Amino acid sequence: MLKQIHSFLFEWLKGKGVSESNAQILTDYSTFIILIAGSVVAYYITKIIIVRIVNEITKKSPTKWDDALRDNKFFSRLAYFLPAYLIFILTPQILVDYPKSSGLIQNLCIIYMIFVMLMVVSSFLNAIADIYQDFSISRKKPIKGYLQIAKIIIYLIGAIVIIAHLFGKNPLGLLGGLGAFSAVLLLIFKDPILGFVGGLQLSANNMLQPGDWITMPKYDADGTVIDIALTTVKVQNWDKTISTIPTYSLIESSFKNWRGMEESGGRRIKRSIFLDMKSVRFCNEEMLAKFKKIEYVKEYVEEKEKELNQYNKERNIDDSVLVNGRRQTNLGVFRAYLRGYLLNHPLVHHEMTFLVRQLEPSEKGIPMEIYVFSKVQEWAKYEDLQSDIFDHILAVIPEFGLLVFQNPGGSDFRKLIN
Repeated sequence: MLKQIHSFLFEWLKGKGVSESNAQILTDYSTFIILIAGSVVAYYITKIIIVRIVNEITKKSPTKWDDALRDNKFFSRLAYFLPAYLIFILTPQILVDYPKSSGLIQNLCIIYMIFVMLMVVSSFLNAIADIYQDFSISRKKPIKGYLQIAKIIIYLIGAIVIIAHLFGKNPLGLLGGLGAFSAVLLLIFKDPILGFVGGLQLSANNMLQPGDWITMPKYDADGTVIDIALTTVKVQNWDKTISTIPTYSLIESSFKNWRGMEESGGRRIKRSIFLDMKSVRFCNEEMLAKFKKIEYVKEYVEEKEKELNQYNKERNIDDSVLVNGRRQTNLGVFRAYLRGYLLNHPLVHHEMTFLVRQLEPSEKGIPMEIYVFSKVQEWAKYEDLQSDIFDHILAVIPEFGLLVFQNPGGSDFRKLIN
């Protein structure tokens, strides 16, 4: 067809009185322009018809890999090859009398096709990343960093081939000459190299996965990992801000990963209430009678009372004086109550560490610490559970004749003055 167009234009120009040499030049370049226009038309026909048909087929296909290729524009970018390929093939036949121009145009076509190839490969790697996300192993072994390294290598090779074509050099020769610039390349790609090494260590040691809750005060990070890339890790904090952490910093510095807590099935509750030491006393008969009516501590008081009475009786202890022998205290009974209350709580884990302990007294009183694990891990529900437990504890403390220690406030000083 192009030959027919070429012959028609040549004869038409000669018929208009144009000299043969000028008619030849005008015909050659006019045919080349027609080639370019035809290539552009072929591109749009390909994109509108073929790519649309492929997209419709992929939508109806039950598999997901073709959908990933379509969403990442793999097929539409393949269409960019057609115009460059047509120009590359047909230009030598049209500009046969202009070898330098033909060679230059072919080199430009090659460069363009290399660039398109890089775009196509990039789309393919992006599709692989999307497909990989559908597998459960993607949570434990993210590959985004590896794919980014592959892209860098491919782009680097593509750039070398393009430069080689521009200057008419052998690409292998340019690759060999890169050794002289290794120091410069290491400086330029320092962050990707460190990120790649860090990503390998994070993956090999299973230190980090998307969805993990981590805290890293150095970068003000406290939230969920949403992305692990080649050079950065993105963390969505609980206030919905995003912290960006260099990947290698997670190897170089320390961070806390709460995945172990999530996998354990429990979440720790560790909190103390400070009791006034002046409110601690031995239990008298009236107090013991009252405590025996409390459900969670009834059996403890009765069994403990039998044990202590037997101990004092065997040793002929004079029980007319309270300090003689062994006796129950309101603090000890309260500690037993806390243990019974928590053991009967449906949301407290009984198979994990379970402690109700008294810590070392200080100027703030006696710390009574609750060290247990809740079955609830979700943050809001966990905080509600913790608050409910300590609401109850604060309310029952006076029932045991104890007082919560608290620094004096303004109302206390006013009472003192009055």
